[in-house]
Amino acid sequence: MIEEIIEISKQAGAIIRDGFGTQFNIEFKSNENNLVTEIDKASEKTIVDFIRKKYPSHDILAEEGSEVKNDSEYLWVVDPLDGTTNFAHGLPIFSVSIGVQKNGETIAAVVYDVMRDVIYSAEKGSGSFANAEKIEVSKTDRIEQSLLVTGFPYNVADNPEGAFERFIALTKKSRGMRRLGSAAIDFCYIASGVFDGFWEVYLHPWDICGGKLIAEEAGGIVTDFEGNAINIFSKKILASNKLIHNQIIEVMNEVGS
Repeated sequence: MIEEIIEISKQAGAIIRDGFGTQFNIEFKSNENNLVTEIDKASEKTIVDFIRKKYPSHDILAEEGSEVKNDSEYLWVVDPLDGTTNFAHGLPIFSVSIGVQKNGETIAAVVYDVMRDVIYSAEKGSGSFANAEKIEVSKTDRIEQSLLVTGFPYNVADNPEGAFERFIALTKKSRGMRRLGSAAIDFCYIASGVFDGFWEVYLHPWDICGGKLIAEEAGGIVTDFEGNAINIFSKKILASNKLIHNQIIEVMNEVGS
């Protein structure tokens, strides 16, 4: 199944790459910060059409509204273009993310970093890979030496969960903080040791599903802000290389929400 997921991710990625920098229609969902383009929809259609043809009995949950409910033990969780705002503004940081769950547990995942042409993949219990090369989280064990990454939800003006205060506190404590605009890529950069920690609030299942497995299979950990186990529907996400996880939680608790 993983090879099929990689192949359809590349097909969707080709649609996105061909559309990058061209004229396309932009619509707004919940507010003017929450964009969707015709490229998002074309990418999703390609992926969903494949699933419906190859695995017609499987359930589907996708960002742009494609949903299939067959009460299957398998669920495909699809983000056809993670980083739409970047894409719409000509910033080449965005991805295709696909995770497959069996009975509520993610068993296979692919995140395609489109413009870098890097396929991140993982199967449960088999490690994580970038273009077939095995990857692992960093060995940074002090938050002062860490490079962190975050993102803000579409209702950022409401400062949910003390996002701004926690951003300031962790920026002061760490070596640096980045914001790339694609949660799926953030997870994969944790997996490959680029970042040491990643936190965000109010993500959606399609933002989390694929990247979470890839980070975990590379030796990382993904919890809520108290260190508790999460699922793809959780709203507080903290991923790290394990070594600085409790240090990040400590800083977060000092600030509070």
